[in-house]
Amino acid sequence: MSSGSPTATPARRALISVSDKAGLLEFAQGLAQAGVELYSTGGTRAFLQAEGLTVHDVATYTGFPEMMDGRVKTLHPKIFAGILARRDRADDLQALEDHDIKLFDLIVVNLYPFSQTVARPDCTRAEAVEKIDIGGPSLVRAAAKNHAFTAILTDASQYGRVLAEIQNLGGTTLETRQALMADAFEHTASYDRAIADYFAPSAESNDTPLPPSQVTLRLEQVSGLRYGENPHQPAALYRRNGDGRPSLVDATQLNGKELSYNNYLDLDAAWRIAVSLPDAAASVIKHNNPCGAASAGELSLACRKAMLGDPVSAFGSILGFNQEVDEATAEFLTTPGLFIEAIIAPKFSAAALEILTTRPKWKTNVRLLELATQPQAAPPIEYRQIDGGFLAQVADTRADDESQWKVVTETTPSAELTNELRFAWAICRHVKSNAITVCRDRALCGAGAGQMSRVDSVDIAIRKSGDRVKGAVLASDAFFPFPDSIDIAADAGIVAIIQPGGSKKDPEVIEACNARQLPMIFTGVRHFRH
Repeated sequence: MSSGSPTATPARRALISVSDKAGLLEFAQGLAQAGVELYSTGGTRAFLQAEGLTVHDVATYTGFPEMMDGRVKTLHPKIFAGILARRDRADDLQALEDHDIKLFDLIVVNLYPFSQTVARPDCTRAEAVEKIDIGGPSLVRAAAKNHAFTAILTDASQYGRVLAEIQNLGGTTLETRQALMADAFEHTASYDRAIADYFAPSAESNDTPLPPSQVTLRLEQVSGLRYGENPHQPAALYRRNGDGRPSLVDATQLNGKELSYNNYLDLDAAWRIAVSLPDAAASVIKHNNPCGAASAGELSLACRKAMLGDPVSAFGSILGFNQEVDEATAEFLTTPGLFIEAIIAPKFSAAALEILTTRPKWKTNVRLLELATQPQAAPPIEYRQIDGGFLAQVADTRADDESQWKVVTETTPSAELTNELRFAWAICRHVKSNAITVCRDRALCGAGAGQMSRVDSVDIAIRKSGDRVKGAVLASDAFFPFPDSIDIAADAGIVAIIQPGGSKKDPEVIEACNARQLPMIFTGVRHFRH
């Protein structure tokens, strides 16, 4: 060891017991080559021995067999005394000698995959219980507590640094063990939080969970961002630990420049809308609101219809698709004059990827992201920060029960019009309130978003629709407080309306529709999005 090198505590014996064996073989081989004795249990020992490594059996060492399908393996004084013994205490070392207990200098543990298991839609309570690790967290906490002498590794990303120290110094430094200790307690805290969250009692209504009484948010920084909404705002992207489900944060970027803060916000909106729509569907997002959206029998047609929603606003937009982007869709997107910031889809065909990454003005500019669609699950709890705290609510992701819809006018919409109203209603919940959507042929023609009065949103949506408003339907995320919006819509050529109802002026609004022979549906459900 060269002068000035950090002092290392020798690493002579390691206990390895892991669920996730990624990177383990190379690490264990490196330890063995450095002269470290390896002790292990069950599946981990069998895995390492199959690769030709000499591994001592924990059960043989303790004289106590594994039992109860592996529930009891390492919970033994000969293991924990060897981890917790203080090397600078003569009485601790004497106790080890009196009971023929070996010191363990290195503990390598990762825990049963609880979060990944409970994230499966078909996971049963019994399966979740079996993924509650007992011995693993105990080993982690013991080694972390005694980090003055014992190194604890809980993640494969730590293997390289620790192995390099052992190879160069013969052991681990206190600085490294302190860092590993902090990571270890974060690891067990996150693990216990995931278990507590899963089993926390919560009142339910129609299988919808309610916000819990206590919340611990565990966020792991994925990357820094160039800046936030504006250049003077530092920003970063975080992953919420414990979900175990694919999410936008983990989407695979296939092409393009680094994503920005605003890109992520718009990609989230584009994806939510696209996967909520039937058939092949496309959404076009600008400033977190849809300026286009459509469903059709083919994705390329849905894309064309969506881009026609507001062609001016669609310049520099972000697109979401609910099906694989095919060659025909890619050919349309690369039409001269179109400029797209980013696209998110479940997949891109090889031909589409070739087109989108080689055509002039596209190439490395457009950001392409793949994210697998997931079966619909119970709505998650979503959080929003306010000064001094957070608001929490069950996300508005469930489809409405159409059996509760009521035609409240003298005129009943045809099956075709009802289908159009269904589409307009699906889009409306994704538009910032006060929200109005005008739709025709299952495509968004115009949206009024974020206005202080509903009548202003109606005016904007109709104006954005242009000539397409004639024969279109209109959806409103909340009730009409006055019949003035009905008159404006009818004068413009709207032929049917869908809204929640619930205003004191409902009778007047219904009367206004009847006077114009406009069919109207009350859904009984409001979809504000602030």
